[in-house]
Amino acid sequence: MSAQETKDKIPRRIYTTQSVGNAKVPEIDGIIDEDVWNLVDWDGDFIERSPDENTPPTQQTKFKILYDDKNLYFAVRAIDTEPDKIEKRLSRRDGFEGDYIEIHFDSYHDLRTAFSFTVTAAGVKGDEAISDNGENFDESWNPIWYTKANIDKEGWTAELKIPLSQLRFGKSEEQIWGMQVMRRLFREEERSLWQRIPQDAPGWVSEFGELRGLKNLKPQKQIEIQPFLLAQYDTYPKEENNPFRDGDDFSFNGGVDGKIGITNDLTLDFTINPDFGQVEADPAAISLDGFQIFFEEQRPFFIENKNIFDYSFADNQDNIFYSRRIGRQPQGYPDLLENEFTDLPNNTTLLGAAKFSGKTKSGWSIGILESVTAKEYAKIDLNGEKREELVEPLTNYFVGRLQKDFNKKNTFIGGIFTATNRKIEGNLDFLREKAYTGGIDFKHQWQARKYYVEGNMIVSNVQGSKEAITQTQESLTHLFQRVDAKHVSVDPNRTSLTGTGGKLEAGKNGSGNWDYNGGLTWRSPELELNDIGFLRQADEINQFANIQYQTLKPFGIFRKINVRLNQYTGYDFDKNFNRLQFRLNSGIEFKNNWGADFGLIGRPRSYSNTALRGGPRFRYSEEFVNWLFVGSDSRKKFRFVVGSVISKSKQDHESFFKFETRFSYQPTNALNFSVVPEFSINKNKTQYVDEKDYYGDPRYVTGEIDNQTFSTSFRINYTINPDLSIQFYAEPFVSIGNYTNFNHITDPVADDLYDRFNPYDDNQIRINDGTYEVDENNDGLIDYSFSDPDFAFVQYRSNLVVRWEYIPGSEIYLVWSQGTTGFGDPNDRLWGNIDNEIIQQKPENTYLVKVTYRYIF
Repeated sequence: MSAQETKDKIPRRIYTTQSVGNAKVPEIDGIIDEDVWNLVDWDGDFIERSPDENTPPTQQTKFKILYDDKNLYFAVRAIDTEPDKIEKRLSRRDGFEGDYIEIHFDSYHDLRTAFSFTVTAAGVKGDEAISDNGENFDESWNPIWYTKANIDKEGWTAELKIPLSQLRFGKSEEQIWGMQVMRRLFREEERSLWQRIPQDAPGWVSEFGELRGLKNLKPQKQIEIQPFLLAQYDTYPKEENNPFRDGDDFSFNGGVDGKIGITNDLTLDFTINPDFGQVEADPAAISLDGFQIFFEEQRPFFIENKNIFDYSFADNQDNIFYSRRIGRQPQGYPDLLENEFTDLPNNTTLLGAAKFSGKTKSGWSIGILESVTAKEYAKIDLNGEKREELVEPLTNYFVGRLQKDFNKKNTFIGGIFTATNRKIEGNLDFLREKAYTGGIDFKHQWQARKYYVEGNMIVSNVQGSKEAITQTQESLTHLFQRVDAKHVSVDPNRTSLTGTGGKLEAGKNGSGNWDYNGGLTWRSPELELNDIGFLRQADEINQFANIQYQTLKPFGIFRKINVRLNQYTGYDFDKNFNRLQFRLNSGIEFKNNWGADFGLIGRPRSYSNTALRGGPRFRYSEEFVNWLFVGSDSRKKFRFVVGSVISKSKQDHESFFKFETRFSYQPTNALNFSVVPEFSINKNKTQYVDEKDYYGDPRYVTGEIDNQTFSTSFRINYTINPDLSIQFYAEPFVSIGNYTNFNHITDPVADDLYDRFNPYDDNQIRINDGTYEVDENNDGLIDYSFSDPDFAFVQYRSNLVVRWEYIPGSEIYLVWSQGTTGFGDPNDRLWGNIDNEIIQQKPENTYLVKVTYRYIF
């Protein structure tokens, strides 16, 4: 081991490995007793990272590294003078429980990305793909590698064998990789590092030490093929006379996933007829504002290496590529005659998809994704006469991503291009035929990455029929029909829209207690990304500024404190000043490992272009939000988090209360229980109901809503060994909304809340068989009507999964899923709806067996 000085004067440590040559390779049993390990010396001298950075750790650690033509071999001794206190909790892969060791390899040596391998004292694996200089850790990356751990009187040891085919690196006579080794000492909640990285460092991967001595590594052009077979049996309540709901269904399916190493650093992944049957269901949610809800990707093919295709261009959720669009639920619905029944597909069939990705030695990051989804038909039956109706067209999706590092890895510039092409047929003219998006992004850092400036810009273009583009203009994302908008209007003859968006940000990151940044984001009115991306709302220009203070050393009763102040303003392209917000929040870690998080938000100015769903700009009253959460020591067998969020606006225009707790109990190293109950009350005196016509004038009807929501998630995890586990998950969810005090908007931007609307009196409104009838001018005639908006949505989902990785990379799943979804009585209480719509209902069941086998050539 030797050292060289870095710009910030922290020595850059170097570990020099050696080939095993003709010696016998080590047996991976966790016991470091083979003669081959004597070819290299131990390295150690770890330094504490947290809680007390740059001090000697409580227990020291040392390691060795060897290699041959096919594998890296890593041996570690975690010295512990109290071996009976080593925490050896069991979990599934990527559980990161108890004492563990992590080794990170920046095999591209790009100072931004790395591959992480973790082994716990119980022998449980963890692996992650690290990107954006440590900002993102992707647990979905699951390479094939081997490890064992062992506890002895000196502490615990582990051996790892990592096939070179699972890493990506350039071609050179001698490899130079970035490397870091980290240890977690569970009982002290302490992290120690081989290469010191201060708490205020401007990044993670860029600060690694170096691994040298890897000479004449041969290209690992490995091929992996993983076929699967799946049998599924569904049961559900039989529906009288409905041929598609006869009580049960059985299906048998198969497909193939594959990975081909084109070069050492470029890989082709593909999937043919993929299965997503064991994926956990999306959590239940209610959207009162009408916007689409963002759900996380859960399908293995799309989540693995997803960071390559990430392009968050403005805010965190807005993204040019949102993979949930591929294989989405069909967007069409058949025109049914009386007494007709239909069977509508839950998802669009993904015929196949391929990803080409990697990073070249010259600094080019490459990502290409191509996928095709099939036509989907709704099956229709009328007294035995069957027909089909197209509900989703044949569609091609393409994503291309490039980034280039230069300026000694301190600068990158990149680009992205996406394309969605649909073959529109039948009655699907309301769908856009073509959608294209292109963007460029960059980041430049200087003074040892202490300061940075970054930005991006995108352009979108969508094309389709007049019906499709008119529908786009009138969608909640755009609302060109707003009556008070001077800069946009609906053009029913348009067949395309082109828009732009982007971000520019600059700031300081690291090197001291203080960080700060500020910037600007924008989305033009015609920006549209929702064919293959995710865009909540267009027509926004936002400015933001942040300043943060963090402690770097423990003091008093505190391990760490951070305080953050944020200021935010929002405009639209009509130059309306819509929002002003200030936010102050703080996170505290105590020396006893308890923690607290609290904050305040003030919104002195809040206008919405979407609250009236195409009506005029609407003013919300001044609002104040506060929250407090307290958590116990996460190392204990019983641990909890409890807290609440409270919001209240002027004149009681809106109020929100949420109480949330999280309890977890670990009676043994193999068994864990957790319960997460949540209860919320959401009130609003001007919740949108409907738009009606009153003798040529629009009436924007709103009402006072009392929305109560309760949910509780239960989880039981039993890990028999690192390769065999049983997991159970269940969540009942109920949300009830009751409307009273209906009114219509008169002056939407008035200073006083009660000047913004005119309430209906008892003589003007009445309910008749589920419909509210309004006689606004009291002439005895019904002027307009609207449906009773009260609701009670009830859902239950559960999942029992037995997973056995019988050999590395090959698995057997046994799955039992159960659930019900219904609409209860809004006048009943929360528990009454749970009893009537969950406990008293016959659930739907899915029984599934899936077998995979990974071939390596």
